[in-house]
Amino acid sequence: MSSTSNTTVSTAGPPSRRNTELAMLVFAVLVPVLAYANVGLAKDESLPAGMLGYGLGLGLMAGVAHLVVRRWAPYADPLMLPLATLLNGLGLVLIWRLDQEPEITRPALGGPMAADQLLWSVVGVALFLGVLIFLKDHRILQRYTYISMVVALLLLISPMIPGLGDEVNGARIWIRIPGLGGLQPAEFAKIVMVVFFAGYLMVKRDALALASRRVMGIYLPRGRDLGPILAVWGVSLMILVFETDLGTSLLFFGAFVIMLYVATERTSWIIFGVLLSASGAVFVASTNQHVGDRVENWLNPLARINDGVTETAQVMYSFGSGGLFGSGLGQGYSRLIGGIAAKSDYILATVGEELGLAGMMAVILLYALLIERGMRTALAARDPFGKLLAMGLSGAFALQVFVVAGGVTGVIPLTGMTMPFLAQGGSSVIANWALIAVLLRISDTARKPAPAPAPSLDAEQTQVVRA
Repeated sequence: MSSTSNTTVSTAGPPSRRNTELAMLVFAVLVPVLAYANVGLAKDESLPAGMLGYGLGLGLMAGVAHLVVRRWAPYADPLMLPLATLLNGLGLVLIWRLDQEPEITRPALGGPMAADQLLWSVVGVALFLGVLIFLKDHRILQRYTYISMVVALLLLISPMIPGLGDEVNGARIWIRIPGLGGLQPAEFAKIVMVVFFAGYLMVKRDALALASRRVMGIYLPRGRDLGPILAVWGVSLMILVFETDLGTSLLFFGAFVIMLYVATERTSWIIFGVLLSASGAVFVASTNQHVGDRVENWLNPLARINDGVTETAQVMYSFGSGGLFGSGLGQGYSRLIGGIAAKSDYILATVGEELGLAGMMAVILLYALLIERGMRTALAARDPFGKLLAMGLSGAFALQVFVVAGGVTGVIPLTGMTMPFLAQGGSSVIANWALIAVLLRISDTARKPAPAPAPSLDAEQTQVVRA
């Protein structure tokens, strides 16, 4: 008696999880709409007139983005888009809520900004769609490693060009473009520079991983290999000196050190990076008045300036008055912070005061989850360039969240950067939507099932017979 056994090997990969993404997007749109209604009820005891339009607009953006992801990146991570949408939506609500305060919405301070932020968000989502549609494979970016370096350096030095750069609040980080207003080139430079770092470190990682001696249990790199990190440190120091932009300097140098550690697995690079960063910051703080003032304001936040309380002290009062659950959306006193800073640098103060510690932790956890998904993408990537690129983008995003949240809460001096997706800033929201798109492209490539092997005629005609 004999039997024939036919075995079929399934080539199906992991589920695309697009329906999960769609369900999460419904939640990501519904929460900001309810928050919008909450602000209107708190301020005027009625639903705001623009609530329906805001909900339809946010839903349309999310729906179009979802359809493009479903078509052009079907295996991408299902949580990144909903998380970015939720943060962007909450940011629009917070900016609109602050627009209701006449003290910080005077024409001299730029007037209402929620409409402009919504327009920049649409531009950001459009760039997100463009990246997913036209960037078929993230590995194409590796071809432009050194071109990326040139472009990033041009973006970083553009604010120092006479007639193009513009100094705002002591920092020269803006450029003025007729018809578009002000842009922060550093927001776009962080993405382009990470592309260069990923391409460079993929080629040089073996040389940079070599150690010449071991001191106190730490492997020290060879002197010849210190050149790249010293060069990047020098450029970041120049940014800090000439543009007085502490945030970009920390972000630029920190992202490189993170990627260097990931590429070489040498703890010594982290130690050198921290020492160089600290020494550079101390030097510039002692020689540059603007940076020194920020450090002084951090060390003595309750100091009186012109018979008034500093903004840092006012933010501390906001967090203290918020308590555990906050005063409620629309019922805080963020107008006391003053100026456009309430909508940009200090927007987390409104979160802390009106949503309390619970709301603040919820927002931070949203960022943490988005960063975790980016790092998960780096671990899942099948090629070394993709791993370094995903880790670099996630690390840069994490550093930006840290330096902003740390500056507002008093952990570190205020840097002047904007909270991704949440704070007022067109450059920031556009650049971060592009960053999410690149991460989704890497995620799609990593999770996509391998192509099925070509059928073999010999295999089909072979039968295994067992007696």
